[in-house]
Amino acid sequence: MKKIQMVDLKSQYDKIAVTVNASIQEVLNTNAYINGPQVHQFQKGLEDYLGVKHVIPCANGTDALQIAMMGLGLSPGDEVITADFTFAATVEVIALLQLTPVLVDVDLHDMNISLERIKAAITPKTKAIVPVHLFGRAANMEGVMALANEHNLFVIEDNAQAIGADFTTKAGKQSKVGTIGHVGATSFFPSKNLGCYGDGGAIFTNDDDLAHTIRGIVNHGMYERYHHDVVGVNSRLDSIQAGVLNAKLPFLNDYNTSRRDAAARYNAALAGHVNIVTPSFDNDENDHVFHQYTLRIINADRNGLMQHLLDKGIPCAIYYPIPLHSQKAYIDVRYKEEDFPVTNQLVTEVLSLPMHTELEDEQIQFITDSILEFLK
Repeated sequence: MKKIQMVDLKSQYDKIAVTVNASIQEVLNTNAYINGPQVHQFQKGLEDYLGVKHVIPCANGTDALQIAMMGLGLSPGDEVITADFTFAATVEVIALLQLTPVLVDVDLHDMNISLERIKAAITPKTKAIVPVHLFGRAANMEGVMALANEHNLFVIEDNAQAIGADFTTKAGKQSKVGTIGHVGATSFFPSKNLGCYGDGGAIFTNDDDLAHTIRGIVNHGMYERYHHDVVGVNSRLDSIQAGVLNAKLPFLNDYNTSRRDAAARYNAALAGHVNIVTPSFDNDENDHVFHQYTLRIINADRNGLMQHLLDKGIPCAIYYPIPLHSQKAYIDVRYKEEDFPVTNQLVTEVLSLPMHTELEDEQIQFITDSILEFLK
């Protein structure tokens, strides 16, 4: 059996090496390392894939979130509601812009932001909601947008983990996540479902005016060289990374299908065990692209299981071990432990298993057998 890896980028690269190498060589031949034709090609390709009017590439996913908020013109002190159970980048950019982060609990069944908790957290100072499509699972965007419309709030989708996932409304309308709110942000970190070979990110919107503003922000506030019309940053996707993404974008649906297939095999092998809660689908299997495959281990020794797997050469991880409201940088007297019962439960239960496009049946069998061996 091949060595099990949490993410097997080498095997994925081997299958598309000729295309990737040619795309990179094209950049080297043209010497257009910044804003070269590969960047514009990727921008157009991703717009077509997502069905969104505007994609603005940038340097990384954290910048994408920050620039999205800058483009909306939020002011210091404005409250921004987001999920407590996620990676720190989401709240980090809120704090960096001197906005007021308002962390709320998540739902147990999908680990995404709770609509009831959002509703309870809205105040006259609230200006935006940032739903996170955690682990590749679409958040309830129909509910989020209804609350936003009712209270005249912006919605900024953190789509760093869910590129390619769909959200289907009760009426049957289907949209790619990241394109439903006023603006969306994603990351092309190498381990993402659509990853480059360095850092990269992008912002999505259907708003022409917002797209124009953001295009200036990512390039030092310039629309014309040396004319700085807005306060901006230096955040551009370099051409080599765009070349890699151009080579991989045509395979994104296949990559996501492979992840769903691996998740289905995990689910089948672990189904019904009293100590295991596997990821579920609500309406449509396309609402989850399994950036991570995350179990909940209940009434059992989660940490012991993790060590058991590591001892057998099976990589695994806890995403995330500490809630954001308990992180030193974001502790606030406004937060009470009783406000986060689900998050506080999840950090003691979650365990993420290897998940990537190259997982083999033999590997999944070994992983699941090892889990069942420990839990018996």
